[in-house]
Amino acid sequence: MTVAWSAFTPWSALVGGVLIGLASAVLVLFNGRIAGISGILAGLLEPPSADTRWRLAFTIGLVAAPLCFALLRAWPSVTITATPLEVIIAGALVGVGTRLGSGCTSGHGVCGLSRLSPRSLVATGTFMGAGFLTVFLARHVLGIG
Repeated sequence: MTVAWSAFTPWSALVGGVLIGLASAVLVLFNGRIAGISGILAGLLEPPSADTRWRLAFTIGLVAAPLCFALLRAWPSVTITATPLEVIIAGALVGVGTRLGSGCTSGHGVCGLSRLSPRSLVATGTFMGAGFLTVFLARHVLGIG
């Protein structure tokens, strides 16, 4: 295994991680809510309630942040080799997985672990392990990527 040092960006990753942690902390401290993206979006699909406004504001922020970034820097180049159908199937599988796991990486991995939740520790270990296994099988058994 080799590291693509030209693509290694520790400072931007550190800043991004700090911003995600800070935003999660602000949401829980000032709103009493967990920044689990799948739960926030799922709440928007339900009939309107008292939670709708903050969920909508959070979601708008998720969309607006990269647009603000684009004002400061050029978009990074991204190549997607999957077909549109594969992307749709992958998205559906992620959605099903977040419902089965009662949350996603942001809810369990960022917020749950920081609250020392045993359930989040198990969930994070499970999806990280599944990711490691998938990459191993794809690269070393199937020869993909």
